Amino acid sequence: MTTSEIGLIGLGTMGAALSMNIAEKGFPIAVYNRTASKTEAFHAAASDLAAAITPTATLDAFIAAIAKPRAIIVMVPAGQAVDDQIADLRPLLDDDDLIIDAGNANFHDTNRRAQAAGERPFLGIGVSGGEDGARYGPSIMGGGPRRHWDRVGHILEAISAKHDGSPCAAWLGEAGAGHFVKTVHNGIEYADMQMIAEVYGLLRDGLGHDAAAIADLFDRWNGGRLQSYLIEISARVAGTLDAATGGPLLDVIVDAAGQKGTGRWTAIEAQHLAAPVPMIDAAVTARNLSSRRQQRRAAEDLFGAGPTPIAPAQLTAEQLEKALIAGKILCYAQGFEMNAAASREYGWNLPLPRIAEIWRAGCIIRSAMLDDMARALSEDPDRNLIFAPFFADLLRDSQAALRQVVATAALHGVAVPALSAGIAYFDALRTARGTANMIQGQRDFFGRHGFERLDDGTTDQHGPWADPATGN
Repeated sequence: MTTSEIGLIGLGTMGAALSMNIAEKGFPIAVYNRTASKTEAFHAAASDLAAAITPTATLDAFIAAIAKPRAIIVMVPAGQAVDDQIADLRPLLDDDDLIIDAGNANFHDTNRRAQAAGERPFLGIGVSGGEDGARYGPSIMGGGPRRHWDRVGHILEAISAKHDGSPCAAWLGEAGAGHFVKTVHNGIEYADMQMIAEVYGLLRDGLGHDAAAIADLFDRWNGGRLQSYLIEISARVAGTLDAATGGPLLDVIVDAAGQKGTGRWTAIEAQHLAAPVPMIDAAVTARNLSSRRQQRRAAEDLFGAGPTPIAPAQLTAEQLEKALIAGKILCYAQGFEMNAAASREYGWNLPLPRIAEIWRAGCIIRSAMLDDMARALSEDPDRNLIFAPFFADLLRDSQAALRQVVATAALHGVAVPALSAGIAYFDALRTARGTANMIQGQRDFFGRHGFERLDDGTTDQHGPWADPATGN
C-alpha cells in the first residue's frame, strides 16, 4: 500500500474537493468515508489524480496508509459527529499523531477538544471558499499550538488560494482562534449578502428594475470599488434564466434563506464580548424573518403591501453603489473590532493585518477593499477601520448616500435592516455626547445602580429619587 503524507476523513462536498486539491498539489493522501461505496466512487472519479489517492474501507487500513507521525484532516459535520470521529480515532493513533478539525466548528467546541487532547496534537482550522475554494484554493485560518501548525503548514499553504503569490493560509493563535476568525468571517458574509439583497429589493420593488437590468448594474459595480466575489456572483445569479420557464431564475426561487448557524454564533459571541456588530445582528434576524413566509403573507394582507414605487430621481444607481461601499466598510470594521475584542479576551494576539490578507482570495468575502484594510491594520491594528484615513475619506464621500438610501427605503416600505443598522452604528459612533445618561438615570431610579457625574468624575452617585423611605 502506498504511504500517504496526510489523511482525510469525510468525503462530502468539501472533503472530496479538499482531497483532490491536496493530491493535485503533489501530496499523496489517504481517504476514508464511513460509507465505503462513497470512497470507491470518489476514487473512481479522481481520474489522473487517482494514483496520488489511497482509498480505504476501514479506519485501521486508513491509519496504516499514512506515514508517521500521522496528520489527519477531519471533514465531517460540525457538532457531535466530530467528537464521535475523534473518539473512534484516538485509540488507534500514536501519541504524536495530529488530528485537524477542518469543519465549521463552534470555537468553544474547538477549545474543549483542544483541552481534551492535552499533549496529543490537535488543530482547529477554518476553511472558507465553498466547494470551488476547497478544490482550487481556499482561505485557511489556523488555530492551535504553533508547533503543530508548522508540521502541516507547508501543505495547507500549498493548497490555499494565492493573492499575488502570497498564500491565503496562516496560523492565527491558540486553541479555537482559527475557528473563531472563521465564525467572524461568516458573520461578515451574512451582512454583506444581506446588504446586496437589500439593494436588489430596492431595485426590484422600489425602482421596478427587471433581473437583467439588475445583473448589468451589479456587473458594472464589480468593475469598481465594490469589486468582490459576492457582487460578482450576484450579477451572475440575477442574469441567469430558468430552464423551465424561460424567465429569470430569481423569480422562481423561494424567498426564505437557509443558514447553518455560523452567523448566529457570531451574533451570540459578539454579545459576550460586548463587541457591537449590529449589521451582522440585523442580517441574522433578516434570515430568521425570511423563513416566516406565512406570517409575512398574513401581515401583508392585514396592513397592505410594503414596497411602493420610488421615482428614479429619488434614488440613483450611484447612491446605491455608494451606500453599499459605506455599508461594506462599516460591516468589516465591526468584524475586525470583534476579532480584536476576542484577541484581548482570550489572549490570542490575533494578527489582524494577516487576517485581512488571507481573506483577499479564496474565501467568500474576498474583496478588493481587503488590500486597503490590510494596509490600514498594519499601520495601526488597534484602530477601528473607519478612523484609517483611506476609509475615513471613503465614508465622508459615501455616508450621505447611505443615509439617503435608508431614508428612501423607509418612506417607501422597503426593508433594509442591515443598511439601517450600518447608518445607526455610524451615527452612534460619531456622537461624542450620546443619550446613555438617560439610561443610567433610569437604572439608578429603579435599581439604585448609581452613575458617574460628568462634571467632577465622581462615581457611584445617586439621584434624589433614591429614597429608601419611598421604596425607589
